[in-house]
Amino acid sequence: MLKKLLGIDKKMLLFIGVFAGIIVSVVTVKTLAYTDSPEFCSSCHIMTEVHDSFSDSNHAGLSCGDCHLPHDSMVNKYTYKAKAGMTHVYFNTLGEAKIPKVLHATESSEEVINENCISCHENTLDNVSHDAK
Repeated sequence: MLKKLLGIDKKMLLFIGVFAGIIVSVVTVKTLAYTDSPEFCSSCHIMTEVHDSFSDSNHAGLSCGDCHLPHDSMVNKYTYKAKAGMTHVYFNTLGEAKIPKVLHATESSEEVINENCISCHENTLDNVSHDAK
């Protein structure tokens, strides 16, 4: 097998490697984008009411990650996304009996969501008189 691989023209081998790299990159980017979409997040039955409320809100044009994932670095974003995703997989498979009737953000989620709210609405906060009743 190794002799056959080494016998292939180096330019062809480079072309195959670059082509495979492009395919893997596109699939990865598309998968990550899909897993940020409201359609993906609402596929869990416990998210139906939340998704319906979101769909009727002013924020319906956003992806779930716009509010629910940190944006300070790509590493932090995808680490947080992986951790949250594994938690969701656990609760929706092995821990379904532990899922509460009403969903509340965890402490770390509240921090991320509040930071993202402030980041997007910073101009509004600056233009509002905070001493007004």
